[in-house]
Amino acid sequence: MPGFELFGDKERQQLNDVLDSGVLMRYGFDGMRNGHWKALELEKVLAQKMQVKHAQLVSSGTAALTVALASAGVGAGDEVIMPTFTFVASFESILAIGAVPILVDVDDTLALDPQAVENAVTERTKVVMPVHMCGSMADLKALKAICEKHRLLLLEDACQAIGGTFENKPLGSYGDLGCFSFDYVKTVTCGEGGAVITNNDLYKTNADHYSDHGHDHVGKDRGAESHPFLGYNFRISELHAAVGLAQIARLDEFLAIQKKNYTILREAIKDLPNVSFRRVPEGGEESYAFLNFFMPDAEKAKKAHTELGKAGVDACFYWYDNNWHYYREWEHLIEKRSLGRLPKEVYEQLPDYSKSDFSASDKWVGRTVSCLVKLGWSESECKERAAKMVSVISGI
Repeated sequence: MPGFELFGDKERQQLNDVLDSGVLMRYGFDGMRNGHWKALELEKVLAQKMQVKHAQLVSSGTAALTVALASAGVGAGDEVIMPTFTFVASFESILAIGAVPILVDVDDTLALDPQAVENAVTERTKVVMPVHMCGSMADLKALKAICEKHRLLLLEDACQAIGGTFENKPLGSYGDLGCFSFDYVKTVTCGEGGAVITNNDLYKTNADHYSDHGHDHVGKDRGAESHPFLGYNFRISELHAAVGLAQIARLDEFLAIQKKNYTILREAIKDLPNVSFRRVPEGGEESYAFLNFFMPDAEKAKKAHTELGKAGVDACFYWYDNNWHYYREWEHLIEKRSLGRLPKEVYEQLPDYSKSDFSASDKWVGRTVSCLVKLGWSESECKERAAKMVSVISGI
């Protein structure tokens, strides 16, 4: 991670196909395409890779979450349970459709704590949204049981974990819907892009229509298409899909590199007395996109992050102080700030997160150091990095 590190001839050829035809839009212009339908082809390949019936490409991971929620009928006043540790897109997508994000604690998986989810379910709850942060998954079996018990939707945000599996199923395919991001720094990149996957025929049809202004895509003349319901423009371009088509064909190659480099780093630090690792639920295999480890306390974790940076170990993160990924710095959500007035349902139902107690999350995230696993490292570079990590962490 990220896939752009290994851009090459395959990506260029796919892009040249689009440029030679001159058709950059995924719909229409049939006669000019020379048979090239990159978005459609990528959807077919992605569905096959993820072992599902349907994939719908969209313009970003944020768009994927928004489209997935809308496609499943989630709307004004519905509550969506999500973790305190995620990317801001999680609550942005919920708010975008007028629903209410309900933050709950994460556990030692660094993902949703099932007991916290159970405690947060109300009569307004519609969706449980686990976010498989940094390459590994939530306790999906327990979360699915909760969803079945309360008749809730399970929506997997697998934007940072493509290639991971749970009970031999690709992450994203275990729940009712799954979402991916293909932005510039993901394992598979389109430059910008995302996707919704599902086995539900209705959700696929809704996603297809909703992401293109509500067009029903019946017939070849876009001007003659009807609009069964309101939609918005979340389309991906053929150029972005072309890059993704080359990249998805290399997913197994990328995952093998990630696992190799991850293993070198983990083996180097695993026996250090002040290091422990996040729990991967039984039956799960992470995508090895990040090496996540716990220090004994938050002070040591923060120091480790600082000293690793000084030692030249780049691309390591201390999420506890990060304003993109952890609730403590989401002042715009906490203070309910928007350019316009929030919908009444949202404003009245949104908890006062300035008074919330997420100390259980702080316990885990505050102790976490997370190191990106790059694809472009040589073996010698990876081992040199591992040696630096040992040296730094041993001294803390």
